[in-house]
Amino acid sequence: MIKQYLQVTKPGIIFGNLISVIGGFLLASKGSIDFRLFFVSLIGVSLVVASGCVYNNVIDRDIDHKMERTKNRVLVKGLISTKVSLAYATLLGIAGFAVLYFGANPLAMWLAVMGFVVYVGVYSLYMKRNSVYGTLIGSLSGAAPPVIGYCAVTGNFDAGALILLAIFSLWQMPHSYAIAIFRFKDYQAANIPVLPVVKGISVAKNHITLYIIAFMVATLMLSLGGYAGYKYLVVAAAVSLWWLGMALSGYKSENDDRVWARKLFVFSIVAITALSVMMSVDFMGPGSPDLLTYVR
Repeated sequence: MIKQYLQVTKPGIIFGNLISVIGGFLLASKGSIDFRLFFVSLIGVSLVVASGCVYNNVIDRDIDHKMERTKNRVLVKGLISTKVSLAYATLLGIAGFAVLYFGANPLAMWLAVMGFVVYVGVYSLYMKRNSVYGTLIGSLSGAAPPVIGYCAVTGNFDAGALILLAIFSLWQMPHSYAIAIFRFKDYQAANIPVLPVVKGISVAKNHITLYIIAFMVATLMLSLGGYAGYKYLVVAAAVSLWWLGMALSGYKSENDDRVWARKLFVFSIVAITALSVMMSVDFMGPGSPDLLTYVR
């Protein structure tokens, strides 16, 4: 039973979000880490993300049984009741918001509320099933955790927070489209209007390429704005160019689109993890000149 209650929170998604929270938190900390605030931020975000995932499982239980990768989920099999799941999700959410409000600051909590409302209320309840733009809207919630980590430290939403929001939102798009391509039949069977299903895989490839280029520009802005250092810049440029090269290889006629998309998806995780690690360790300390200073 404990395992089932853990599974319904989607631990893999929680873990992935925590990596980005750590990246944003340590970037803002600039080497001066408040460990109490650090762990409070991780716990608060974990609880909110877990809550959103449980609500998502409840909302999607009617379409999850149509998809190969989700047909064995806890709620699809009826191992936990809907009523209990809703109560569980509500308790997790209230606890997460309270931890962020009292343990971090009100801004961190309101950012978590924004991400939660977008994911559960806007994306899961409506956009996912009714619009090809669902992925775009959902990307905003996926970008909330690193911004929460950053603002837990700074207490204000500045240019650094905005750049993080842009980086992680833009990353979500090719990452999600890649999933939709190699899981094409699942989305088709569940009648979910993702871009590859509605507009075709060739159109999705064009969008993937453009979003990766935009992602590349956003990642570089973290260094150009004086928030991250040269090592981060080198890694950001390298992973972005490699990811772009992989996207462009998808235009080769001899490629198997499903195999290509799976590789693109796997590398997207490598790319965002590398960036999160580098922004954690190669931040610009107080008084450090940014790259634009040298350009001028």
